[in-house]
Amino acid sequence: MRLAKLVTPIPLLLCACSTVQLGRDFDLSAFDAKVQRGVTTQADVRAWLGAPTSTGVSVEASGDRFSEWTYYDGSGHLPDMSDARLKVLQIRFDQQGVVRAYNWSGDQK
Repeated sequence: MRLAKLVTPIPLLLCACSTVQLGRDFDLSAFDAKVQRGVTTQADVRAWLGAPTSTGVSVEASGDRFSEWTYYDGSGHLPDMSDARLKVLQIRFDQQGVVRAYNWSGDQK
């Protein structure tokens, strides 16, 4: 019984010091230097950044629909995440798979 009381807190301590990692790193500066709206294709973006972390559809107020690829990279240490960092890149493609718009937020490193 005494051993069980000692062993039980160990996983809790390990979890309390864990690092959380979301997505994967990507080079935002390199993307920004290469991308050309109206020219760059989905194949180009995939070659530069790999597969997107998630995909979806964006519908504009005008009714225009765009495929949207999202790349994100984030990390931090539990339990308080005071050192958390996150960067997000969203890319919109027209029906032909050509970049029409993109935006990012967070750390550009």
